[in-house]
Amino acid sequence: MRVIPVMDLKDGRVVRAVAGERQRYQPVRSVLAGDPRPRTVATAFREAGFDTVYVADLDAIGGAPPNWLALQTIAACGLDLLLDAGVDGIGRASQLAFYAQDQPRIAGVVLGLESLPGPRLLAACVQVLGRRRSVFSLDLRRGRPITCWPDWQQASPGHIAAQAIAAGIRRLIVLDLAHVGTAAGPQRLELCRQLRAEHPAVEILAGGGVRHRQDLEHLAAAGCSAALVASALHDGTLAPTAAGSQPTGPPASRC
Repeated sequence: MRVIPVMDLKDGRVVRAVAGERQRYQPVRSVLAGDPRPRTVATAFREAGFDTVYVADLDAIGGAPPNWLALQTIAACGLDLLLDAGVDGIGRASQLAFYAQDQPRIAGVVLGLESLPGPRLLAACVQVLGRRRSVFSLDLRRGRPITCWPDWQQASPGHIAAQAIAAGIRRLIVLDLAHVGTAAGPQRLELCRQLRAEHPAVEILAGGGVRHRQDLEHLAAAGCSAALVASALHDGTLAPTAAGSQPTGPPASRC
């Protein structure tokens, strides 16, 4: 089971996510990093042996421009980025596709359910970004879809995932925001099992509530190939060695 650490960016700092209630997010305190600056946290993750980080630019998700400086800083520390910068239409998708042409460390651009108004626009964004770079995030709150699109509000997560896969998605994140930062354990294991059985060719990642190595084993047994983790790493309840991180190149410089 691969662990991908998460960096939630807000007002230029790395913050600790709590149950998806973004007004409560505060600068992160970490056993790995001495301060919440993106440079410091990214360097700590790279020195711990991670090679990829999931970056949620919360200001961009809220409608602001992406924090290009922070993204460049994280990449310069030797980390590949799975980037959620609030793709809500062709304009933002094209902007990120152009950016990724000059920034080879963009390993994927996240198309989040909470940001995209409908399956047609999702399919159009996949065309702009390309299948290889597109990652769909099935954003949930206590198992229910987080979306402004009326048809998706009434749909099951499995149905929405099937539509995303039909649009060309080959990497899918199951993310329950209600359990992020709560140390409640992963709650959507049955959904992950369902998706794995119905879509064996799709890579499934999961996030929300991971506490320790046993949770990783449960996610692996449910068919997930990777877990998105933040709080457990910062709190030290999941050590990078227990998470299976391994250095993949020369030691990171102090970027």
